[in-house]
Formats: sequence, C-alpha cells, structure tokens
Amino acid sequence: MGSPARQPGAAPVSFHLTVAGAAAESKVRPRRGGYQEMKVRTSCVGLRNLLQGLSYSVRYYSKHSCFQTVCIYSKMKPKQCCILDCSGSTCTHRTLPPGSILPWRCFSCKVSCLCEDKPGTNQWFLMQSEDGVKQEGTKIPSKRKQNASITSDLSYKNLLKSEQENWNDISARYKAMTKRIQERLEELHDKYTFNLESPRIRFGENVYFEENGCIFLSKADDVDEENGDILFSTEGLGFSDAFIQRIRISPDQRYMAISLKSENSEEATCVVMKLGHFPVVEKVIPSVFSFEWAANDLLYYTSQKNLKCQNVFMTTFTNQKHTKLVYTEQDARFFVDIHCTKDRRFLTINSNSKTTSEVWLVDCRHPFKSPALVQARIKGVVYHIEHRNDELYILTTYGEPAEYKLMKAPVAASGKENWQLVYALEKKTKLVDLEMFSEHCVMFLKNAGHLYLNVISFVSHSVQSIKLPTWACEFELESQPEHTTSACYFQLTSPVHPPKRFAYSFKENNLIEQAVQEVPIITNCHTTRLLAKSKDETLVPITVFHNMNSKELHRKPLLVHVYGAYGIDLNMSFKEDKLMLIEEGWILAYCHVRGGGELGLSWHKDGCRHNKLKGLHDLKACIMLLHKLGFSQPKYTALAAASAGGVLAGALCNTAPELVRAMVLQAPFVDVLNTMMKTHLPLTIEEQEEWGNPLADEKCMKYIKSYCPYQNIKPQCYPSVFITAYENDQRVPLTGVLRYVQKLRKAALDHASGTSEKGNSIPNIILDIRASGSHCDSSWEDSLNEVARHLAFLNKELEVCHLQHCSKPCK
Repeated sequence: MGSPARQPGAAPVSFHLTVAGAAAESKVRPRRGGYQEMKVRTSCVGLRNLLQGLSYSVRYYSKHSCFQTVCIYSKMKPKQCCILDCSGSTCTHRTLPPGSILPWRCFSCKVSCLCEDKPGTNQWFLMQSEDGVKQEGTKIPSKRKQNASITSDLSYKNLLKSEQENWNDISARYKAMTKRIQERLEELHDKYTFNLESPRIRFGENVYFEENGCIFLSKADDVDEENGDILFSTEGLGFSDAFIQRIRISPDQRYMAISLKSENSEEATCVVMKLGHFPVVEKVIPSVFSFEWAANDLLYYTSQKNLKCQNVFMTTFTNQKHTKLVYTEQDARFFVDIHCTKDRRFLTINSNSKTTSEVWLVDCRHPFKSPALVQARIKGVVYHIEHRNDELYILTTYGEPAEYKLMKAPVAASGKENWQLVYALEKKTKLVDLEMFSEHCVMFLKNAGHLYLNVISFVSHSVQSIKLPTWACEFELESQPEHTTSACYFQLTSPVHPPKRFAYSFKENNLIEQAVQEVPIITNCHTTRLLAKSKDETLVPITVFHNMNSKELHRKPLLVHVYGAYGIDLNMSFKEDKLMLIEEGWILAYCHVRGGGELGLSWHKDGCRHNKLKGLHDLKACIMLLHKLGFSQPKYTALAAASAGGVLAGALCNTAPELVRAMVLQAPFVDVLNTMMKTHLPLTIEEQEEWGNPLADEKCMKYIKSYCPYQNIKPQCYPSVFITAYENDQRVPLTGVLRYVQKLRKAALDHASGTSEKGNSIPNIILDIRASGSHCDSSWEDSLNEVARHLAFLNKELEVCHLQHCSKPCK
C-alpha cells in the first residue's frame, strides 16, 4: 500500500505492495539510520517503510558473481556505476502552497528532469558583465571568505590523508586475525546461504525474472534462463557497473522500466525498454527514485536530487512523446514517491514527512486527469492507501490512541469524516508489515518481542491471530502473486537462524512450513528475552543469544547492539558473523531502547526530540541488567552501533565509559548539534522532526548539546573505539566524524598524561575511512572485509581468542 520506499528517516510510507510489475527494490536509508552490520543492507519495500522509516530486507552478498536476497530483490552483484547526469534545462520556480497540483505543462521528452539543477547550479557565483557592472541577482564573496574556504579545504584534505596513512600503519596489527575471520565467514556463508528463486513477475502465461544482471522472459511452465529470452543485460547495454534495483512491466507488456543503481550512489537511473522481437532502449531517465505504469504507454516517476524527492512527472511513449510535471512538493520536510495499488486501479502520490502525510490518487482508467486528493495533510497524522472493491483502505494514525489503525472509506468520499474503523492494534504492538488480498488482509505484528500474524477476513469479518515460532525475530514478506491468490508467503529469521519459508493458507486457515532448504538447523543457541527497568521505571526489552553449551557466562565476551532512532527496529535478520560469534562463545544482546519502533509509534515518540536522553537511560539500564544477571562483565563487553545509533553509543561513551571495554561504530552520527545547525545540508530541515531545530529554539539547542557525543567529550578513561566511515557519505558528513575522532583522541591523551594511576593506558581510537561503499550498499568483498576488521579489533581489545587455528594469545 502506498509507496515502496521512504526517504531518510522518514515516517511510515505505505502498505507492502507487490503488483504485477514489482520486482527488485533497493534501499534508501534514513539519513543517519539504518545501516546495520555485515551483509545486510536495507531495502525500501512496503509497509516496513511506512512503519519504521524504511523497509528492511536481508541481502546476502555472494562471493560468486552475484548476491542473493531473501525477498524480492535483485541478485546481481552491485558494482560502481556512473549515473547519467540530467540535461541543463532550467525552469522558473513558482510559489505554491505545499503539495500543490500543477496545471499540465508539456516539455520536450529530452527534458526528463525538469527543475533538477546540476550540482552547484543553485549557488550564486562571481559574475560581471563585459562593462564591469555586477549583474543583478549575483553575490560576490569577499576575498577573506575565499581564502578561508581554501584553507579549510586544504586542512580537510591534509587531515583525511593523515587518517588514511594512520590506518595503513595500524591495520598491520590486525591483518592475521582479520584474514582468519574472513576465511571462517566465507565458510559459514557457503554453509548457510542457499540459492533462492529470483523474483518472478507473472503476466498470464509469461514470466519475467532476473538472473546475474540479465532480465529474461519465459513461459510459466518452463521458467529457466536457458529457455528464456534475454530482454535486458546490464553489460550488453553499457551498464556493467550497475545493479538492478526495480523492475516494472507495462500492463500490455510492450514496455519495461528498470532502475539501475551503484553501491556508491544515492541516485538511480531509469531505463525504459520497448519489448518485442528485438528489445531496444526507448528512454533513459537520470536521477529517478520511484516509478509506476499508469497505462500501457504512460509512466509516472519521481525525480531525486540531493537526497530529496519532491517532483512527480509523467512521460508518454506514443508517437507524440512528451513529459509533464504533475505534482510538486514545496515543503522541504516532505518526501514524495509513487506507488500502485495491488489491483492496479490507482497510482498513489505519497508526500510524507516523519510525522505527517498526504496522498493524491491517479485513476489508472483515466490517467491524464489531474490527481485527486484523498485527505489534506493534518499535522501529526500519517495515512497510506490501498484499494479494494471501490473502497479505499487507509492505514492511519488518525484518532486515539495515536497508533496505526486500518480504516476504510468510499473512493468518492475519501475525507477523514468518512473513515470507518476496520481494525485497531493493541497497545505496545508494532505493525511491521501488511499485505492486502482480494478477500483478506494480513498484518505482521510484534508484541513483547514475539512475532504474530493477524489475518482479517473481509468475507466473514473475523480476525485470526497466529503466534509464530519463538525463535523468530524478523519477518521478510515475499513477492506475492496476484491479489486473488490463496496464500501469503513470507520468511522468518533471526540473527543466528537462516531464513525459513512459511505460507499462510486462506483456504485452510493455517500456517504451513514450506519445504526445508538444505541448510543445517541451528540447535545450540539459546534465546532469552529480558526487561530492564530504565531511570523512569519504563521496562525496556532486551533480546539475548548465547551458546547453550557455554559455562561461566560472566567470563564470556558480550556484544551489545543499539540503535534507537527514527522508529526503526534493530535489524535482527540472519548474519553469518553473528552465528560465528555464538559458536565461539560470545553473548549477543539487542537493546530495544526508546526512539526505535519495537513497541509501536509511541515507543519512537518517547525517544525523539526532547526525549532523546531516555534512549541513553534505557541503554545504560540494559547493560547494567545484563551484567547483574551474569551475562559477561564490563571488561569483556563491547558496544556496536551504526549511523544514528552512534548518538546513543557516543553518549554512553561520555557518561558511563566504565560499562564497556570497546566500541565499533559504522558511519556514526556523532556531531548532532553542528549538523543540525547547517540547514544547507540536504536533510537537516527534514530531520528537525526527529532531533529538533536548534536554530529556532534555544532550549532545543541546549538539550541537543547535553547529549551530543562530540559536545560532551572530556578528559577521562574512554573505551577503545573503531570507527568505519565513508568518503562519499552524503548522510553522515565525514567532517563531523573527523572532528569527533580528533577531539576524542586528545581527551584520552590528556587524561592519560594527567593521571598517575597504575596501569592506566591510552585507548585505541581507530578511524578507517573507506573510499568505496557508502550509506547505501557495499559489495560482498567490502562487507566481508569491514566486518572481519571489526571482529579482529574486538578480539584484540577484549583479549579473547576463540577463533580456530589461533595459536597465539591475543594482545
């Protein structure tokens, strides 16, 4: 329902939708969010987006030619791609109210990215006319500012070079152990990763599928790449450095739209193919985020620039080709995408901030008519749309309590005054995903750490609740057949359990475990669910995994995971490195602190903006409870966090460094105050709903300053820290990470030189800056190396060495 993807950290976006044209969907992460641990890269599909800011799907990167994904994603190995630039077209911006529908405006089909300025074109430069008079509308910077800018740029480059040289010197000490870990992870990958069918898109007797960067057409009774016709090849058409992100087939199967993306880019390129005996490239559209077919030869798409998506276009492929601007969003806090209802009756134009949304409908029977507004945006109300039997089904936070409810209204009278309640969630229940069928609606839920299915029958008006296996921690909804299908397919997984396939049969009203893959069953891992009492006595869930054969747990190494932002759950999908740690005697703990989404929307609200410190109090309470119950002790405890999780990890490092011995941080957001003061950054305004606006509110500035990791560094005994950052990261500025590392090192050195305590030592504070990879995707090799380096660091710091073939003790 609604859109297949949400932009940075945004609020929920829409129902999970798998229409006849759906296939591989790539990921867009929250600005400082989302990107968690090895070989798992987020994917923006479905209601998962809607409910926690973006959708997660496990992506297993194969070392053999392609990656495999447990869900509906492409299996082509991502490589670096050169995204095409848009034309130099310009347009005059009009002042319109937020979310205005623009009158039809025709442009040449060459102007496919109207209003998308090239990098830098939105800035004023030094310009003079031939007679020496300054031209109107220009701004001439002073020579002092120019010199300061040049000096700053040189300082940054020198610091970057210095850090890279420092890492090259330090990395030698971890080389041997890193290699052993890499070898072990490759063994586990080969043992536990299995080949899944690539996504199938079925139209009658025709089936479209993707294998190794090629898209094939085959007959339904003989689906095989050897018997299929090749419609598209990334290498054959000059896109060898890209991976396939999404596929959409037009209703009459004459056209196919594909988005291509690289691991180092936030933007995708849409390639439209005209199918037939000899498929040809009909159009290439750069900087595209989402797209859907409204009719046989009519494609709607959204354009993306600097992590923002605010314009919707339609382009035709008739004899008179033209492109029109359909919709524009004037509010910088909102992100726009489009989706298609599962019955293909409507396209939905979804404009969402983190707390508010608005939807416009494009009738696919009359696609040239202006979009119709469902309900004007109401501050604090989120809603998303599906369609069934001439009624709109609305997933919304409207009404009390402010959690998600399923409501419905007639298409012709869609305002909130006509919304009728269909189903409301129980308190502290997280709606993870939702799938609409012709006679049923399936809700995927979390409650008290356990997973459930709630199946709503539109025929009998009943609700059936099914509790899923206790070991399961994560859902992955599969690509569903047509909405008239008789079953709903999905997979269950946990950090230490490979995905297992299930189906819910609507006819039999029961859960069916599908044929078991040839993968060894994990039987030696025990799962424990705990509740820690936070500072304000709120109970905070913890999920703990440990080897059942382990003795003296208080002496075992403990790896704690935290995130706590954007309403996003901790990623608890299967990862080979987590299984390796369990086999080697480690304890894994996942702290579901406030700010995340594990207990519903209120759990997120209670940990954002002026409540951020609650997440820090929750994390402290969780680690202290683990130690109290005998799960390890401080000198054997490490903390892992990524992106926005770096806020809580860095804050803990400042306020209670004695609780952990080491930290590993991935692209951490550690300079909150300075970043939120810079409104020229692409996501700052949008993220004020998560962190607050320090420029407009002095109390907000003081509050952010009270927990911001960078602002609160002081001379004291810090744990050792390993940080991985990325040169091309658009979401977490590298400059902030560099400042943080420099200041942290100085504080640790000042403390060590100013105290005479026996045994006092300077912690290792390591920064590994990667030229490849980003907040988006990493290749199998990069992901493997990154995690191996992290684990080698932790084994050294915690003085544990349980890896096989390790003949020397860790120092």
